[in-house]
Amino acid sequence: MKTLLLATLSLLSLATFSLAQPTPQAVKDDMREAARTFMAALTPDQKKEALFEYENDERYTWFFTPHERKGLTLKRMTAPQRQAAMALLQSGLSDEGYRKATEIIDLENVLCVVENRPPNDTYRDPENYFVTVFGDHEGNNPWGWRFEGHHLSVRFSSLTGRVVESTPLFFGSNPGEVRVDVPQKGRQVLRRETELAFALLATLTPDQRKQAVLAPQAYPDIVTGNKRKASLDRMDGLALQDMTTQQRPLFMDLLLTYLNNYRVTLAKQQLEKLEKSGLDSLRFAWAGDLTPELGEGKGWYYRIHGPTLLIEYDNTQTNANHVHTVVRDLTNDFGEDMLRAHYEGKKH
Repeated sequence: MKTLLLATLSLLSLATFSLAQPTPQAVKDDMREAARTFMAALTPDQKKEALFEYENDERYTWFFTPHERKGLTLKRMTAPQRQAAMALLQSGLSDEGYRKATEIIDLENVLCVVENRPPNDTYRDPENYFVTVFGDHEGNNPWGWRFEGHHLSVRFSSLTGRVVESTPLFFGSNPGEVRVDVPQKGRQVLRRETELAFALLATLTPDQRKQAVLAPQAYPDIVTGNKRKASLDRMDGLALQDMTTQQRPLFMDLLLTYLNNYRVTLAKQQLEKLEKSGLDSLRFAWAGDLTPELGEGKGWYYRIHGPTLLIEYDNTQTNANHVHTVVRDLTNDFGEDMLRAHYEGKKH
């Protein structure tokens, strides 16, 4: 019975993706064209800042805090160049994912007000985001790009006819909900990531909570941090196969909230990978307060963990009004599996 229910759920999940989705080749062509337009708009000196070899270790470097990075900043671009940079970012994300990314960038303006920073401040700066291109986007060898700054880290890799929705993919939101009197007041960039998790948690029976809740206090941040390789000692939590027919759609809605940040073809590609590894093996784990009531010392953490995927959510900082989320592909972070297969194929 469980197998039948999971199979039905899987089909329903796939049905959420548009039937008119572009092909992987079309996505790759769009991304290549966006990269071509961006690079063509740069001066020779700017290209030296923005371009690295694909095998360069810089490709594995990532941060989600305010940090000096390698690449070309939006600040050092002209208006047409910035437009091309944003088009590159948009080439890998859905409309919803792109909206979140741009709203995360705009939260730097909110932080300037919240922290009472001077007009010439560069620490909280919506133009302090870096674009970096790796490899030759014109050829058939692996190439990719990274768009990164405070609370936003997006990267993709491409090889021949395939685009890999390369991870880590990090979306953060500070404030989690804008409560000060600014034009962005009321904005909650990662609202669904929060509300759906609490909705699922509220349906758990006492026995299920014993499996799902790992600790009474939330962890201070995502557990895997910005490590090059994400790994946890074990998979803990409540398995999808042990959820009720009421709980499974809630879990899938939560999972798809993260996958749907990608363009539909890439999201479907990741979901199919999860189906092959066994959707029923995915687990939901929680740490921290069990209700969304605010107060000092409150905080929440959860994760979705399976053989090929790890999603982490943490909201503990700034009195639980500071959200970090990350998606890690445990078999293909930074497109490593794709690159390995490419070079093994060349040997033969």
